[in-house]
Amino acid sequence: MPQKPIVIIGGGIGGLSAAIRLAVRGQRVIILEKNPIIGGKMGQVERDGFRWDTGPSVITMRHVFEDLFREAGRDFADYVRLLPVTPLTRYFYPDGVIFDAHADLSRMANEIERLEPRDVEGYLAYLAYAARIHRITGPVFIYDRPPRPSSFRRVPPTDWLKVDPFRTMSGAIRRFVRHPHMRQLLGRFATYVGGSPYSAPATLNVIAHVELTGGVWYPQGGIYRIAAAMRTLAEELGVEIRTETPVESITVRDDRVTGVQITGGDHIAAQAVIANVDVTTTYQHLLSQTPAITARAERLRNYQPSCSGFIMLLGVEGQHSGLAHHNIFFSADYRREFDAIFKTQTAPDDPTIYVAITSKADADHAPAGCENWFVLVNMPPTSAGLDLRDYGGRVLDKLAAFGYDITDKIKSQTIYTPADLERMSGAWRGALYGPSANSKWTAFRRPHNRSREVRGLYFAGGTTHPGGGVPMVTLSGKVAAELLLEDAGIR
Repeated sequence: MPQKPIVIIGGGIGGLSAAIRLAVRGQRVIILEKNPIIGGKMGQVERDGFRWDTGPSVITMRHVFEDLFREAGRDFADYVRLLPVTPLTRYFYPDGVIFDAHADLSRMANEIERLEPRDVEGYLAYLAYAARIHRITGPVFIYDRPPRPSSFRRVPPTDWLKVDPFRTMSGAIRRFVRHPHMRQLLGRFATYVGGSPYSAPATLNVIAHVELTGGVWYPQGGIYRIAAAMRTLAEELGVEIRTETPVESITVRDDRVTGVQITGGDHIAAQAVIANVDVTTTYQHLLSQTPAITARAERLRNYQPSCSGFIMLLGVEGQHSGLAHHNIFFSADYRREFDAIFKTQTAPDDPTIYVAITSKADADHAPAGCENWFVLVNMPPTSAGLDLRDYGGRVLDKLAAFGYDITDKIKSQTIYTPADLERMSGAWRGALYGPSANSKWTAFRRPHNRSREVRGLYFAGGTTHPGGGVPMVTLSGKVAAELLLEDAGIR
């Protein structure tokens, strides 16, 4: 009999990563994607002569992608050309200060010295602190399988206190830098995992190390080039990819996966299934509700979700030399903004606004004399019941207050709310990063890549180990594939 395939539900980055690794080891793999294109949250839109990336916009940890392609005997550089981004980000503050962040230490020191000369020393000490956290936690929480008791024996006990698990990110940052602008800048890295710097554990300052030391990269042609390259490689290895193929359910017999039922279509028998779908959504909607499944779904629903987002894709007339590739327009009261998102579950009245403009690097992403603006504001998840119909006007008013009045220059506009993000990606409550990072236990509570309730079911994506962000999701596919092969007795 022919070998039953491994079915992957969802063609996001985690699913593609798992598919590539499985195909390299001779496995037959089928990816089922409900949307017209693969990539998951890494999408793209072309409209009115403009092109936008619609999900991730910052790429770090390039070695993760190089390792994936190397495992398949390929060179990532033959598929994607990564360009260094400088400045890393341009920050705009309400008092008129503009600050360019750089990976180059001399340039960064010059910027910091304009704010507070004593913070140059503090920033260097902060980088060393963040690098130390990465050295200690990387082998356990990032580059390996989900942590287990034996994982911690590889690290000297005295090192664990150095990862600073008991303070908040903000509390640690205050010990290194004095100027409120520097504190706000470094605290912003909590949003990379959908958290608040005033609640997330100081250990997550490791995120700053990855960007501020390792740099930021832009794939020429757009972020979506990474998803397209992974698809090309997967198909070269024999992976079958079916788009516009939604899955109704995962079929199970005697607590073991038997296959998947396509919505309005056939049943596909499978030796194993990898769900590249939000773990909570999988337990809630794709599995029959046995007592064990229902109990797991209930526990997952009770986790505080990360923030969601309000997104505007704007085609803007004119060239804005004062803006960089990545731009942040900060709120005047950062703590109040995060209290609105996580405590009162309301839309921030003074939001921090992120603007990415890929036409700065790829001129063909906008018509001549125009720019493509990807605008993101952090939001509470969908259950907050927010009315965001007029929120775009508030965002545009704030940009105008910073000197960028584009209201009459918009040639194309598309808006996505948290409800849209939930519908399009299957993200539980529209949360962009799965469970909230606002707890020192998040790394331990994050769902495992192997289901405890259903044999033969595995998970890849931002809601499972090791977490959100394109490199981390790519690593989640590696872990899911390794566990599956191990359980199948395949070396």
